[in-house]
Amino acid sequence: MKKEGKIGRKPFAARLVLGAAVSVLLLLGVAINCRTKQAGEDQVLRFGMFAGSYWDVPNGNCYQIIDDAIMRFEAAHPGVKVEYVSGILKEDYSEWLSEQVLLGKEPDVFMIPAGELDMLASSRIIKNLNSLIERDKNFSKESYYQAAYHYGNIKQKQFALPYESVTTLMFVNKTLLQKEGIAMPGSGWNWDDFLSICRQVTKDIDHNGITDQFGYYGYSWQDAAYSNGLSLFSEDGTTSFFGDERMEAALKYVKELEEINQGYTVTSKDFDKGKVAFRPLAFSEYRTYKPYPWRIKKYSDFEWDCVKMPSGPAGGSRTELNTLLMGISSRTGQGDLAWEFMKTLCYEEDTQRELLEQSQGMPVIRKVTESPQLQALLNNDTPGRSGTVDMNIIGQVMDEAVETPNFRLYPAAMVMADGEISRILKGEASMDSGLLKLQREINGLLKQ
Repeated sequence: MKKEGKIGRKPFAARLVLGAAVSVLLLLGVAINCRTKQAGEDQVLRFGMFAGSYWDVPNGNCYQIIDDAIMRFEAAHPGVKVEYVSGILKEDYSEWLSEQVLLGKEPDVFMIPAGELDMLASSRIIKNLNSLIERDKNFSKESYYQAAYHYGNIKQKQFALPYESVTTLMFVNKTLLQKEGIAMPGSGWNWDDFLSICRQVTKDIDHNGITDQFGYYGYSWQDAAYSNGLSLFSEDGTTSFFGDERMEAALKYVKELEEINQGYTVTSKDFDKGKVAFRPLAFSEYRTYKPYPWRIKKYSDFEWDCVKMPSGPAGGSRTELNTLLMGISSRTGQGDLAWEFMKTLCYEEDTQRELLEQSQGMPVIRKVTESPQLQALLNNDTPGRSGTVDMNIIGQVMDEAVETPNFRLYPAAMVMADGEISRILKGEASMDSGLLKLQREINGLLKQ
């Protein structure tokens, strides 16, 4: 069951409830407003969610998967009703959850806002799931892609389960490569292969003196760093590694790629017109572009395929994995029931299968993601000449993926990094000393 709800925006200061204020409330023993089940009444389990897509792409019916899961859960648990508030936008959800925590009325099970797992865990707002996992003989963490599962782990304690993930694939304009007589990259391709192909295809094809065919669009310094074996931050988010020699190698490589375009800024429109050979694309964007009406004839004039990202000399085909997590309130009076409902969302194959049908993310259960049925579903989404996505490739990418950092100051640290690295790539700052300076400044930020 869902309840309609709306909240207004408040100043940022009003959202500090997930820090010291919450800890004080917990220490004072604020009582949760538990509802005692009366004879003949249904037992109510509350669920917290936001409307729309976690991946900031169009989502036609964000409630369908949840409603279907609730229906199955309630059928398996007579006398239990699951309720949630609808209409809470993603950008308002963190504030809404904070207010519920302050009131002692947070949902029994809820989606965890990006970057707030550590704060929710350290403030003891969410339950440590280790004991539930250990005694549940019908649950196996091995069923998950390990990077997705580990995203909910802090210092060997599992505080959340993954619901859906998104990773990045390299999309390839097969028609352009075939025209140039270039073979599709294989699974073991590397930076040198990528650079070589970009050089070969970047040219003036209509001979008017202006370059109008390009090697790539959207390949970032983060893509290069991850594929060169570098993690940008320590697992606990207290240290950065921007001064690492692998970062310097990654930036030199990105600069070499940029020089091929001779100052021209390649755009997504160039790729859509078939003028670009390669584009890293998040799976959520792929799912948004593919089905009508979002596709709007994109990719209709050329055939494409996807491969893993090229490997750096000190790394592999690693890319970033972003994951939506769910947790259980530490103050719930229905811990076992909340665990069973969270498993319905995050572990049950029916729910995970419906994610690929109704959402833009990827299931986090390996068996579901790599099933022949889902490969057929993706192929049915691909009319005409466009192309296909091999779920085995996605499985390999998920296995090798790097978890997106999940600590509170990560967004601020990345804004700082983007600004300074942009200056370095433009030649406005020294590469070696600039990266060391950046590392010192970010480490100072992380100690706040």
